[in-house]
Amino acid sequence: MADTETPADPASLIAALTALLDVERIDTDLYRGPQKPDGVGRVFGGQVIAQALVAATHATPPERVAHSLHAYFMRPGDEEQPIIYRVRRDHDGGSFSTRRVIAFQHGQPILSLAASFQKREPGLAHQAEMPAVPPPEELPDEMELRRAFAPRLSEKWRLIFPRARPFEMRSVGGHGWMTGEKEPPAQQIWLRAVAPVGDDPALHRAMLAYMSDMFLLGTSMRPHGVSWLDASMQTASLDHALWLHDDFRVDDWLLYTTDSPWAGGGRGFNRGALFTRDGRLIASVAQEGLIRQRS
Repeated sequence: MADTETPADPASLIAALTALLDVERIDTDLYRGPQKPDGVGRVFGGQVIAQALVAATHATPPERVAHSLHAYFMRPGDEEQPIIYRVRRDHDGGSFSTRRVIAFQHGQPILSLAASFQKREPGLAHQAEMPAVPPPEELPDEMELRRAFAPRLSEKWRLIFPRARPFEMRSVGGHGWMTGEKEPPAQQIWLRAVAPVGDDPALHRAMLAYMSDMFLLGTSMRPHGVSWLDASMQTASLDHALWLHDDFRVDDWLLYTTDSPWAGGGRGFNRGALFTRDGRLIASVAQEGLIRQRS
């Protein structure tokens, strides 16, 4: 499907994302993840993470809920091909289950992921406070900014950058990718699905896993006045960790706060936290990525 044919209405965008994350069982603990119909070039890392989590979830008793995952990216994925996921049932204890997933394309692994699942139980509780930020209604729609900026981009990005996406985004603060200005290594972005998702908690977790790969890598480039739009930069996610703390809905507003405490050696380290609008911390994220300046 060409970029100009991409369905732009919200319900179609969410239906397309739901279909993308609906991995097909082809044998015992072996699954096939569909390719994105309008994909161009390299597979988005969040897609591979989310599909791998769905495969692991299918191979786990339904009363056990995913609470963490750790993934390593090994090779770039090809958006023109489906992805095969092989699940290993490493452990089933009294409360926890561990699953290991390898994602393959063209006979080679592109991602390895370990996920842990737990039976729900009560326990001691505390959390960090959500930062005070303006509500999303007071902030500009990120896609409107992208569409206005797109004519200034190279041909490679002109159609892709403003393409309709399944998540609405409202950023707090500056937009260094527009200005090239150096900014603090931190971001705060409101996110939500553009249409209702349904009531399957596993689908909401998969969509959050997909969403969690957004904005992190860019945070580590902000202090240097560059972004992934810069032709001088080579960027890629190297590893990704996600902890799911509490229930949530991705079709309600979530605040994604990110910061980068370190960069060096061609790599940037990034952290993230996701809060519901009423201040509940529902997920934490960590990622290291390649931010190499081409000579």
